[in-house]
Amino acid sequence: MHKFLEQGDQTGVIAQKAAQHRSALAAATQDFAASFGLLRTRQFGTFCFASLLSNLGTWAQQVAEPWLLLTLGASSFLIGLDAFAMAAPVWLLTLVGGVLADRTDRRRMIALFQTIQMFCPITLVGLLIAHVVQPWMIIVLSAIVGITDALSMPSFTSIVPSIVERSQIASALALNSTQFNLSRILGPALAGILMASVGAIACFALNAVSYLPFIWVAIWILPRRPQRTAEEPFARRHFFSGIGEIAHQPQLRGALLTVLFTSVLCGPLVVFSPVLVKNVLHREAGDFSLVMGAFGAGGMLGALALLGVGPGRDRNRLSSWFAVGYGTILVLVALNPTFWGLPALLAAAGIAMTISNTSANSLLQSTALPHLRGQTASLFMLAMRGGLSVGSLLTGLSVSAVGVREAILINGALAIVVQLAIGGHWRRSTA
Repeated sequence: MHKFLEQGDQTGVIAQKAAQHRSALAAATQDFAASFGLLRTRQFGTFCFASLLSNLGTWAQQVAEPWLLLTLGASSFLIGLDAFAMAAPVWLLTLVGGVLADRTDRRRMIALFQTIQMFCPITLVGLLIAHVVQPWMIIVLSAIVGITDALSMPSFTSIVPSIVERSQIASALALNSTQFNLSRILGPALAGILMASVGAIACFALNAVSYLPFIWVAIWILPRRPQRTAEEPFARRHFFSGIGEIAHQPQLRGALLTVLFTSVLCGPLVVFSPVLVKNVLHREAGDFSLVMGAFGAGGMLGALALLGVGPGRDRNRLSSWFAVGYGTILVLVALNPTFWGLPALLAAAGIAMTISNTSANSLLQSTALPHLRGQTASLFMLAMRGGLSVGSLLTGLSVSAVGVREAILINGALAIVVQLAIGGHWRRSTA
């Protein structure tokens, strides 16, 4: 008799678990449908499409530029210096850009600085046609792009929360990350085709043209002005008043530290992939574009996975644990003996980086007060881009001293230790 009762109980438990799984699957399906529905809206849908076109050109140049530097005889240090020149202005100017994003017309800011940036690849095309390009010229142009990026990216990043409802911010950021990572797949693929058939010059020309759709969107589609608040006047003593308020909150501080150390220690993996592919594994430009495409594919998979994560999910745990996973992948990359293991590892790196950084950014943007969104975005960009600049420079020195495999191994081991410490403190401070 007891046996039959136990079997009946087990059947009931199994049925209950099956019902729970069906309910979770239905909820995830609804989350996916609601997220993709944002693409049908005029502002967000147009913004995403124009961003995709613009990012295609950016990633084509990201592949062509370090390869061009290598063909010009540039050292690993100069490749790291080029990445540093593009990202270092974040440390000096991004906080100013965040305040401008909160207190000026964001669309005009974006259009102005995107126009300046567009002339950098145009200049590079002219230098290549004239056969006078030198590594220092490329680095100077990267610095100009870095300066304009530092001033405009907070405006760019804070646009998404301003054109969707607060409850849709996480989904909108995941969709925006999806299009960005899709461009990471298509951009390097286009770059590989263009570099093999025409040369690096075609990648820079493509990048120049890709600015035009987004400049149009910035002027005609995006909101005209940010919401006015009582803090809007530019009193000197209030210029950076929001930064301390943001950094004082443990939830936001933990997210920013996670992004910062991910960028410092793990971000250089992508920067120094051409050195690993060309000088260590002895492969060609097409193979490098395959590796970069794999990283983008992983990033897109990570962003798509986030679309099925409900708004109630703990974002700090997602960000923290995937940051630890990113460091682990660096260790595996350093130990990987063959080329064909590299694309799979870079795909996993793309998944880990996207889930960690996007989860942190979702937490930041959904928690920030409306009048501080620009400054919150500036701190996120400071952690991500500024961290990458420092990491690229330090890793460039490390690669020159001990070799690229050894430098990546050191970065990965440090990332695991540091992210475990940050994650533990973050969870305790917000418990």
